[in-house]
Amino acid sequence: MTVAIFLGALIGAMALGIPIAYALLATGVALMWHLDMFDAQILAQNVINGADSFPLLAVPFFMLAGEIMNVGGLSRRIVDFALALVGHVKGGLGYVTIVAAILLSALSGSAVADAAALTALLLPMMVAAGHNKAQAGGLIAASGVIGPVIPPSIGFVIFGVAANVSISKLFLAGIFPGILIGAALWLTWMYLVRKETLVPPPRKSAAEILKALRQATWALMLPVIILVGLRFGVFTPTEAAVVAAVYAFFVATVIYRELKLSQLYAVFVSAAKTTAVIMFLVAAALVSAWLITVADLPSKVITLLEPFMGNQTLLLIAIMVLCMLVGTAMDMTPTILILTPVLMPVIKQAGIDPVYFGVLFIINNSIGLVTPPVGTVLNVVAGVGRMKMDEVTKGVLPFMLAEFAIMFLMVLFPQLVTVPAKWFGG
Repeated sequence: MTVAIFLGALIGAMALGIPIAYALLATGVALMWHLDMFDAQILAQNVINGADSFPLLAVPFFMLAGEIMNVGGLSRRIVDFALALVGHVKGGLGYVTIVAAILLSALSGSAVADAAALTALLLPMMVAAGHNKAQAGGLIAASGVIGPVIPPSIGFVIFGVAANVSISKLFLAGIFPGILIGAALWLTWMYLVRKETLVPPPRKSAAEILKALRQATWALMLPVIILVGLRFGVFTPTEAAVVAAVYAFFVATVIYRELKLSQLYAVFVSAAKTTAVIMFLVAAALVSAWLITVADLPSKVITLLEPFMGNQTLLLIAIMVLCMLVGTAMDMTPTILILTPVLMPVIKQAGIDPVYFGVLFIINNSIGLVTPPVGTVLNVVAGVGRMKMDEVTKGVLPFMLAEFAIMFLMVLFPQLVTVPAKWFGG
């Protein structure tokens, strides 16, 4: 009955068009009435406590860093460097998109920010070169999925807080899986463009590649600083976010001199608006998370999943399929916040490494950003690229399938995640 009330209240509120944060609060109220413990003061206190978290301070600073990078020229120089490296091969602009997405993901940690930057910079170039616009938009959208997987990642920060798992370990465990997703997109693009007769631009000379590298060096140093700092315990993930924002601000204003003081207000407002949405979602979801624990919903879910508990692989497949279905109708952040408190007790009971599960869970939810009909990244690419939603959806399908294939490969072979994670984590 408790599970039915939880799902009924949540789905009913969403069906009425209530914003997801308010829908989560309404679900919390419904559960409190059902448990005969409604108290407005407890509700308000849990909302405040939900946002009162030191690790969550990483979110506004990473969002700010991403905004500064896009406005301050760091993102553009990353794209120019990728263009100099692989722009000359057949279908080269597609490979530029993938390389740039991997590099940008190590800067901002936001799929939406990366997709917006790549669409604005590369989609016109790909269309001008003769590539199919829908296919090009689909590749850019699918490449944006890498953003929340390779550190720093806002998704990992939120999951780490909700699941009480080391964010530093999650960051380091996400490096190799993110590269694998990039490799899958590379092979898919290679297959799709094999019959194209487009003439690629000429190969850049060594001097031109070195010039592009020299111009991008300051931007490329940021992920190195963050990963080395995390690896050797110089700073926490939250402090890493502050370092990223300050470093990006310094490079954009002093080195590249593209960020003007007159632009700062708009940059801060944009970052604040996105942060406010995320933090309100977190605060509202943790009310439901607290009530999920009080109502002992995890034990009921464990009972439902009892047939799979004896086989970790089957259990993970069942959970991944569940997350895929949820991802078609819900955005990444609320999915993480709603499912994490329900699934983590199941994962611990089954003896699955929480960091390994966290990587799979975030990958699944990241791919959910490009699954129709709700896919946030699809909407961003369609909006920035002035395309119809159904065009982007059609273009993203082969790349989305490749990403799901990589995810299930990691389910079948956990070593793809755990071995590199141990190596990076020391």
